[in-house]
Amino acid sequence: MDGQELNNNEVSKWYVIHTYSGYEKKVKDNMEAMVANRGMEDLILDIKIPMEEYVETKDGVNKAKERKMFPSYVLVNMIMNDETWYLVRNTRGVTGFVGPASKPVPLTDEEVLMLGVTDNEELFGAYEVGETVKVINGPFKDMVGKIESLNTDKAKVKVSITIFGRDTLVELDFNQIIKE
Repeated sequence: MDGQELNNNEVSKWYVIHTYSGYEKKVKDNMEAMVANRGMEDLILDIKIPMEEYVETKDGVNKAKERKMFPSYVLVNMIMNDETWYLVRNTRGVTGFVGPASKPVPLTDEEVLMLGVTDNEELFGAYEVGETVKVINGPFKDMVGKIESLNTDKAKVKVSITIFGRDTLVELDFNQIIKE
């Protein structure tokens, strides 16, 4: 999800970093090198550039391509402290954190799930059959239900939701639910 608990009870959060246009990959590579050089892998856990697939048709031929979902932005999963803040702010190509007056504001669980920055293994480890969850988007938004089954191959979950006084089993994507 958006936070991983570490041994010392500190929880990592996802933050959005603004970069110069076209510098997303350089910022990611530079930051990863700085993290490795300073041995900060336990504080800065992941750096991602959200990508989306699209189909381009050229001369009647469809071709699958990828593009940045948010040009000039990079996502970082980290424990915020003076040392990590300094490393991020002093990475070449970074203009600052997204937030009021450049004060870092972590993404909410809903935002992290909607962006799809976590992989299936993280998602499946976060949920169990019988657990109560809330639907955060789609036609069943704001409804609460109980997980009946998990499908790791398809990244789907079956949730029992009460609709018109009856328990109804609905299949949802993992990015549509959060723990209640």
